[in-house]
Amino acid sequence: MGKKRSKIRLLIQALFAALSNGYIKGFAHGKIFKGSTKYLCVPGLNCYSCPGALGSCPIGALQATLNSREYKIALYVIGFLVVVGTVLGRFVCGFLCPFGLVQDLLFKIPFIKKIRTLPGEKFLRYFRFVILAIFVILLPMVIVDFTGLGDPWFCKYICPAGTLEGGIPLVLLNESMRSAIGFLYKWKIAILIFTVLVSIIIYRPFCRYICPLGAIYGVFNKVSIYRYHIDSEKCTECGACQKNCKLNIKVYKNPNSIDCIRCGECKDICPNKAIK
Repeated sequence: MGKKRSKIRLLIQALFAALSNGYIKGFAHGKIFKGSTKYLCVPGLNCYSCPGALGSCPIGALQATLNSREYKIALYVIGFLVVVGTVLGRFVCGFLCPFGLVQDLLFKIPFIKKIRTLPGEKFLRYFRFVILAIFVILLPMVIVDFTGLGDPWFCKYICPAGTLEGGIPLVLLNESMRSAIGFLYKWKIAILIFTVLVSIIIYRPFCRYICPLGAIYGVFNKVSIYRYHIDSEKCTECGACQKNCKLNIKVYKNPNSIDCIRCGECKDICPNKAIK
């Protein structure tokens, strides 16, 4: 059952990534799709500037509209995040996020020794909330130009998903953009390379420590319609679920942890079928 579920999850991830980035002409001509669907957000972290992107990343959209005078679009994005979080929680991270798929595939690459946790893991996992507060909310609202607009700080200076999905394809496909390459592009490439290398060694490091979208959805895990329940009459607290969890979550104690991406591997390994 475990291998079957893993294959099904991988298939769903791949299909949703293809659906989110289905504008084939964009890849052929090195241009960004500007159709009406770009006004709509997709649930996962998917770069607006990807040549194939048919929708907007909610984090990018939030940064771009937080300092809007009328706040209409910002309220739409916030409402979207609340609705998706209330229904699915971090199920989005496990099944519907293209960059989550990238990290899953990278972790499958063999390495001498995989690292389960880092020193200070408990505190590192809250760092994504710092990223959310400072780079997604505070800086775009406070630091603005003469027109009253702020930079999308997270997208511009941090997000490796944007570099992979948007930055690299556009530079490769669009000759005019190659001449504009400078320090910022090299900085983003360095962040991407570091993320890729670390993702081979430790499971989903970007999701664990950096991703502001995962931070938002994680808050909803305990109240979302899709959530886990432990049957206390069946659970013996044997710890099998934690051992099988790549994120090292004590599922028997906290089945709806803010870190859980709903991959379902804990359910598959439970000898007493206590996780529903």
